[in-house]
Amino acid sequence: MLNRFFGLIAIAAVSLMSTAALAGDFFETDGVALHGYDPVAYFVAAAPQKGQAQYSYEYKGSKFYFANEANRRAFMESPEKYAPQFGGLCANNMSNGVRRESDPAIWIIANDRLYVFAGAAGRDRFRLEPETLGARAANNWRELRNQ
Repeated sequence: MLNRFFGLIAIAAVSLMSTAALAGDFFETDGVALHGYDPVAYFVAAAPQKGQAQYSYEYKGSKFYFANEANRRAFMESPEKYAPQFGGLCANNMSNGVRRESDPAIWIIANDRLYVFAGAAGRDRFRLEPETLGARAANNWRELRNQ
């Protein structure tokens, strides 16, 4: 009886955990790209800001949230400018040929593009050579995006 109880607890815990997967062209957590952060805010507020469901927009099969209607419209007008590179996965790891979930609070804008990272050390390495590592990551992304 005790084993059955713990089994039910484990099933409940797994069902409550967030779901994360590459959906559309972007990595999503609970059905939202960039962990629900507003991709435009990095450019206009120079800081990550959580978006709101009421300001959502679907782009390339993925849902994005925005902090306000102005940011949503800016994204709709130029999504390729604001969307995170490499599907929102860690840019530094992608430059090494590894798919890894990122933390949207760790980011840079380089060459007018948004890059997010799994950790500060990767961001700092990437910041030293954004052109070289960005090109390597782009090549790897072409091969790894659908895996």
